[in-house]
Amino acid sequence: MGSVPDTAATMAIHSVDTLIIGAGISGINTAYRLQTRYPTADYTILEARDNLGGTWDLFRYPGIRSDSDLHTFGFSWAPWPHENPIAEADLILSYLNMVVSQHGIDKHIRFQHKVLSANWSSNDQRWTLLVDHQGQHKKFVARFLVLGTGYYNYHEPLNSVIPGIDNFKGKVIHAQFWPKDYDYKDKKVIIIGSGASATTIFPTMVKRGARHVTMLQRSPSYIFTLRNSDRAPFWVRKYLPLRVVTTMERAFHRVMTQLLVFYCQTFPQHARRWIIGLARSQLPKKVNWAPHFDPAYTPWQQRMCMAPDGDVYKALHTPEKAEIVTGVIKTVTETGIDLKEGSAATNDTSPSHLDADVIVAATGLSLNFGGFVDVRVDGDKVDWSRKFIWNGCMIEGVPNMFFMFGYTNASWTLGADDSATIMVRVRKYMERQAAQTACPRLSKGADTSETRRMWQLSSTYVKATGDKFPKYLKDAPWRPKISPIRDNWHANYGNIDKGLHLVG
Repeated sequence: MGSVPDTAATMAIHSVDTLIIGAGISGINTAYRLQTRYPTADYTILEARDNLGGTWDLFRYPGIRSDSDLHTFGFSWAPWPHENPIAEADLILSYLNMVVSQHGIDKHIRFQHKVLSANWSSNDQRWTLLVDHQGQHKKFVARFLVLGTGYYNYHEPLNSVIPGIDNFKGKVIHAQFWPKDYDYKDKKVIIIGSGASATTIFPTMVKRGARHVTMLQRSPSYIFTLRNSDRAPFWVRKYLPLRVVTTMERAFHRVMTQLLVFYCQTFPQHARRWIIGLARSQLPKKVNWAPHFDPAYTPWQQRMCMAPDGDVYKALHTPEKAEIVTGVIKTVTETGIDLKEGSAATNDTSPSHLDADVIVAATGLSLNFGGFVDVRVDGDKVDWSRKFIWNGCMIEGVPNMFFMFGYTNASWTLGADDSATIMVRVRKYMERQAAQTACPRLSKGADTSETRRMWQLSSTYVKATGDKFPKYLKDAPWRPKISPIRDNWHANYGNIDKGLHLVG
């Protein structure tokens, strides 16, 4: 995508103080923080899809649910009102729609507005956006730009090679693009993968009528059972105000998640034995824990899969309907999948062939930064991979632009809210300094030799596409987010002028 074409000069111009791209969790939270903490800034949310919700509106695979607790994934200013910390997409979307309606955010959303390009003019001190709306181009101009576009490619999944997949005569589905109302009742299903999508689809299809479901994994993941109900005594919700209860739940999950991560990273081998021990205690006797629940890495080197009420383990207690196989695909045939000799391990046998009517590829996401918007500064295209991140929410050399990003080892919203908090503080700081432009810049002689990946994970999808993202450095204000508690303190009270260049 090139710069804004000349024909854009004849378009009607829509001017606004702040443009937010994306009406998902990050965009909604940013809107709320603006209208409550910096109400003089009018804003518009541009959403390419027909509905809000981002991930929760896009993914339609069976059982699609949060993989972190909703007491912290939900907004601090609109606490998750339900008892279950893990919920499916329909309930999450209902919550989001309720929130944006209650707070008037829905009036600021423009659906079917896909941002094609954004160009910053230093002369005008404004962003100019070219936007497609149902085949017609529109032009928007704003002082500030916010990317709430998430972190993955909405259009293409991770390019994972499955040998011989074109041979298969049955139905092939990628988890990211699940066909609407697809009926898999009484069908034999193979799910390829072992991450969050696979461990969600597997027990759901078993429970909802598939004839037999096999989760085929090349390497296992840690699957941690999370109690999916309120931990408080029954009388707490009966007699205490809902706001008090939800605040307690949020505090509990926030602290416990961080303690779990700290434990896993500080005592990795002990944590590994503990988590595997929990898995073994929930498995039926005929299912071997090794190799199916024996990952080759230590906990939190990759994102941990959550099993609400142990649903993955419960599914394996119905061996006539559910099975887990660890092995390497030799080739897909007309009727199923052949495994490489000696690579497969199952309950008591090592199959060479798995039959299927349906093959589900749950093989990972393709990461993307910026939602494929062609971002330019004075006509020069921004190469994200060559840029550094300032305080977790701005990009070196890109003026008046913020991005909302969360955690890999905690709820996304906690990190995104810290970014929104810093954004508001920067805006107020600019106002006090009578500045029109704020742009992060590295100091002369800054050490850029030791970089940190934006995603601190060893997952295959991160290794495949993570280098497209901007990077962190080791020292503030360029260092990564590490701890929600520490980062939240910094967002509210820490230094936000170091490395920030202002222009009047």
